[in-house]
Amino acid sequence: MVGHGDPSPPREKKLTKKTNVSQNRTPTFPQLTACSTQHHNHNASKQLFFFSFPLLLHHSHFFSSSSNMGLSSKHTPRSPTYLIPCVIALSLFSLTALLLYKVDNVVSRTGTVVGHNLEPTPWHIFPQKSFDVESRQQRTYKILQCSYLSCRYTGSEGRAQGSFFGGVEECPDFFGAIRRDLAPWSESRISKAHVAAAQRHAAFRVVIVEGKMFVDWYYACVQSRAMFTIWGLLQLLKRYPGMVPDVDMMFDCMDKPSINRTENQAMPLPLFRYCTTKEHFDIPFPDWSFWGWSEINIRPWNEEFPDIKRGSQAVSWRNRLPLAYWKGNPDVASPIRAELINCNHSRKWGAQIMRQDWEAAARRGFKQSKLSNQCNYRYKIYAEGYAWSVSLKYILSCGSVALIISPQYEDFFSRGLIPNHNFWLIDPLNLCPSIKYAVQWGNQHPDEAEAIGKRGQDFMGSLSMDRIYEYMFHLISEYSKLQDFKPTPPSTSLEICVDSVVCFADEKQRMFLNKSTTFPSQNPPCNLKPA
Repeated sequence: MVGHGDPSPPREKKLTKKTNVSQNRTPTFPQLTACSTQHHNHNASKQLFFFSFPLLLHHSHFFSSSSNMGLSSKHTPRSPTYLIPCVIALSLFSLTALLLYKVDNVVSRTGTVVGHNLEPTPWHIFPQKSFDVESRQQRTYKILQCSYLSCRYTGSEGRAQGSFFGGVEECPDFFGAIRRDLAPWSESRISKAHVAAAQRHAAFRVVIVEGKMFVDWYYACVQSRAMFTIWGLLQLLKRYPGMVPDVDMMFDCMDKPSINRTENQAMPLPLFRYCTTKEHFDIPFPDWSFWGWSEINIRPWNEEFPDIKRGSQAVSWRNRLPLAYWKGNPDVASPIRAELINCNHSRKWGAQIMRQDWEAAARRGFKQSKLSNQCNYRYKIYAEGYAWSVSLKYILSCGSVALIISPQYEDFFSRGLIPNHNFWLIDPLNLCPSIKYAVQWGNQHPDEAEAIGKRGQDFMGSLSMDRIYEYMFHLISEYSKLQDFKPTPPSTSLEICVDSVVCFADEKQRMFLNKSTTFPSQNPPCNLKPA
């Protein structure tokens, strides 16, 4: 009977129709079987993520609704829930890879106080520094931490001005050389063009603004010269907080002056270095070894000088060997030192000349090269090397008569030396006989000779770290007065602070840095006499 038959066919037909409607509403998704089937380049990942994510959100409600309609599992479309974490993971992976690439690119172009990513100075080639003891990851982390993060939360080294106690004393006479050194710019003044032109002779640039210091690196310096020079400037900011003026200076860290007066007469270039000559415009500045020379175990000056003086008192002047003594490296392209080797005859010339084997000394930890143990001779010879030598201050400190072979170069303090008062001048054109004459005269006039040696030692004793910071302060202050522009840090520079230098230092360097740390002065700088 019609109407009493099997009701199944009509219901099946109805269900089939309903199912077809559902299938027509089902969106078509990419058939992804695993995350590995995605494109792995960054652009594709970003496009896929931004396309798929809103689409999934839009259709997620449909799947929830479908399950509530009582559909059987065999008619439910494949769930795409794996797509979101895959796309997110790939996007994060791409962004991380891009970030690491950017970081590596920045780090590989960042010069540092220890010489990362810097070539040696082309005007004085030396072996390039190797950082093989560090892994690439360690090196990257150190550069990021020390160069970009160490100074973020430290205050200005020289922002707040302290209170002074006591009166102002006059600066020593040799401070007058500051104005003579800066005289070439007294009329023209120092412009941005002067500073920019000096860059081709510089290893780095120092800009001080409102008590903060910024450094732009151009070349690496040999050994730790750059580190201890920068450290000295940072200590100056601590010594006189709020007093060091804004300034823009180019520095070279090698020995020989380079701004010849004849060649640069039309436009003198201001360049700071450790020495100068009468034929050069280079401006002498205290050398790095006053804060320590870690490679050869020479301590900061505030420790080294007292130790040398104590060593000199172990043997009285009259009980010292009545000879002239020199120990050093003659193989530095120095005609004077090469000639000096020929004077090594105690009976003929009254001299003992010793060749310094730096490699052997380094293996022994420089134990036999201790400066305080080298004051056992009545006379000590100073001979310039490739250029000026840091050994001058240590020779004068012994209390022996300093026999200075007529020097071509001068550093900031040597302008205070007076022949036959605190040293004896040796003729380089008559070298060995001149040394012999000085020794004979001193042995025949022991009181006068001993007094010369004592005055030389006293002069170096007066060159305390207080005096050195005063010299630095006045030199920078007078230089800044000549600038006709407002110093601003270049975009390629990085802020340098005490923490960033210590961050880069190895264990021995850190020990020397700590020993040479200064504190705000209780007294104002000495008074620089009028020109």
